[in-house]
Amino acid sequence: MKRDAIQTIALPLPSGKVEPYQVREPKSFRKPAGPFTRTAFAAAHVVADPLSGKEPWLEAAIDWDATLAYRRHLWSWGFGVAEAMDTAQRGMGLDWNSSLLLIEKVVKEAKSTPGASVASGAGTDHLPAGKSYSIDEIIKAYETQCAAIEKVGGRIILMASRALAASARSPEDYARVYDRILSQVKEPVIIHWLGEMFDPALEGYWGKRDHRAAMDVCLSVLDKNMEKVDGIKISLLDKEKEIEMRRRLPKGLRMYTGDDFNFAELIEGDAQGYSDALLGIFDSIAPAASHALSALAQNEKAEYHEALAPTVPLSRHIFKTPTRFYKTGVVFMAWLNGHQDHFVMVGGQQSARNVQHFAELFRLADAAGLLSEPPLACARMKQLLGMHGCS
Repeated sequence: MKRDAIQTIALPLPSGKVEPYQVREPKSFRKPAGPFTRTAFAAAHVVADPLSGKEPWLEAAIDWDATLAYRRHLWSWGFGVAEAMDTAQRGMGLDWNSSLLLIEKVVKEAKSTPGASVASGAGTDHLPAGKSYSIDEIIKAYETQCAAIEKVGGRIILMASRALAASARSPEDYARVYDRILSQVKEPVIIHWLGEMFDPALEGYWGKRDHRAAMDVCLSVLDKNMEKVDGIKISLLDKEKEIEMRRRLPKGLRMYTGDDFNFAELIEGDAQGYSDALLGIFDSIAPAASHALSALAQNEKAEYHEALAPTVPLSRHIFKTPTRFYKTGVVFMAWLNGHQDHFVMVGGQQSARNVQHFAELFRLADAAGLLSEPPLACARMKQLLGMHGCS
């Protein structure tokens, strides 16, 4: 479909020069008329409260109304919400106390929203950093968070633990922790294996630095506890490793792709299977991803790729190295599209990317047809450029 240019904006180039860029009309994406054939969770960001007196590097200040409104936006496009995950700046500005309050509010909101689903992250991040813990202490920490989520009626995503990565001495330590926690949960959980590219503190998870050796340990845990596991989300940004593990999963367990570089082909799948999805990029591309998943449900493969393919370069840019700063791009997209009134983040993380990054993100979002209100997006982009001395 031809998209007419409707506005011009001057954007900086890597050379330091500025050139005019023509912004086109947005694409039209349809809301889902029926269920997807893939289970799809969007890991959602939190909206900061920019007028709070809290020190942003020390304590999370959240705009609860805007944060809940964004969850309703994601639900309206057919996605489940993965709550209090790394996209919500868990461990990068959002602590456990704030996470639990967020989980309570979102679970309550989901119960009053027809068709809404939510699963929430349980970890060990209330343990002070920089210390080594016994395996029993780590088990107790996981138990505390799992019990708190179950108490408010939440479903659990069992997050990777920095404390476990720092304290474990062998793969058997990991097996002991997961065996104990999974034996106690009320309903099957999603296990989350977050790679070191997302969080350097998680390098060597499962007791092995080699990902394929770590995969063996993880699969052993899944096989032993499969009645208490719905599936696993892996975020290694390596499609071959995900496909390999997907084919080795115990029968009935889901592979939730966490690969924000290769999600389109992993979700589509191959003759031997496909991945479901639990992705941070869905926060930013919800309309396009929803349209694509609806097309896939009707086996309209060409339409699926037409909607989703242009979002892949955008996602790869948002998640580029250092990958852990991807949240900045996610929130920037929400601001450009009018879902929040400011570009301020929990922990002051709006400063984590440079102006060149934002300019390229703007171009790629436009190329994907995802600037829903171009005049607003241009006005806000000009505002950001002005703050960086570009006029």
